[in-house]
Amino acid sequence: MQSVAQAASLDAGTSVYQAPWWLPGGNLQTIWPALFARRYLGAAPQYRRERWSTPDGDFVDVDWSQAPARAGAPLLVLFHGLEGSSRSHYAEAFAGFAATQGISFAVPHFRGCSGELNHGPRAYHSGDWEEIDWILWRVREHHGGPVLAVGISLGGNALMRWAGEMGAAAGGLVGAVACVCSPLDLAAGGVAIGRGFNRLVYTTMFLRTMRPKALLKLAQHPGLFDRDALLAARDLYEFDNVFTAPLHGFKDTDDYYARASAKPHLARIRIPALALNARNDPFVPAYSLPEAGHVGDWVTLWQPPQGGHVGFPAGGWPSHVQWMPQAVGRWLLHAAGCRAPGEGSG
Repeated sequence: MQSVAQAASLDAGTSVYQAPWWLPGGNLQTIWPALFARRYLGAAPQYRRERWSTPDGDFVDVDWSQAPARAGAPLLVLFHGLEGSSRSHYAEAFAGFAATQGISFAVPHFRGCSGELNHGPRAYHSGDWEEIDWILWRVREHHGGPVLAVGISLGGNALMRWAGEMGAAAGGLVGAVACVCSPLDLAAGGVAIGRGFNRLVYTTMFLRTMRPKALLKLAQHPGLFDRDALLAARDLYEFDNVFTAPLHGFKDTDDYYARASAKPHLARIRIPALALNARNDPFVPAYSLPEAGHVGDWVTLWQPPQGGHVGFPAGGWPSHVQWMPQAVGRWLLHAAGCRAPGEGSG
């Protein structure tokens, strides 16, 4: 494996990002890529689904790319964001990147995000590092070779929380990790998404799927939470106070945000790790982003001024979203000492 200094040196040039002139501002750079930008070159990714039984009697659905992989190539595992899936624009973009590199690709779905409600009296949350750990163990057993992991938004916070919790032991499962546009300070992200335009557009979008799924969970497990309080929730803070926090062992939303945030744990990471955050991300305030003093030598910070939330559109009309998976994916390969096609051994 390359040294941390060698991995970090790849930052020069690679992390420079410039949005198309016709997509100014964090909101456009967030919304347009998710809805209209090209996600991949060629055919849409095709997946094969596996269902894994969890130790608590539930299940996790894992989608595996069916694109051919080189013998001995690493596996790239993607942990999706809030209400995401293997069909999210960023997941399909990473699937396209993996296909061009000849590496395996998999998307484990957090509980309730694969299109089928999970069985147990729980869902998923931003600090679910124990679930990340169990999934990565299973993935490593399944693949048998090198594993790389990337987490998007919520999934990235959970992944970095896991890396901090595990310390040097994380290296037994993965060669390198990355998080993209993750709210590493959950309290700051919660405030940002609950205000103004963000509350009107993004909060409404998330609650449109989260609230019905919570009500189905209540039908599965009567008395699990206060139905009237959930229906009255008008932002994610209130939703988390009624549903996410108590179902996953937290006292309330404030306790959840404090204990689940990865930012206080970044200095404990002992494997190559990349944190990519656009400074104009509507969900993640620039003031809340980690600085050099918050991380150790193992963590590389990329914080370009533009990009939005998991957007990073590039190219001419209608743009594409390959800049981010190309930059992050190549960083992961180099940091873990894995060669891309055509590279020599030197």
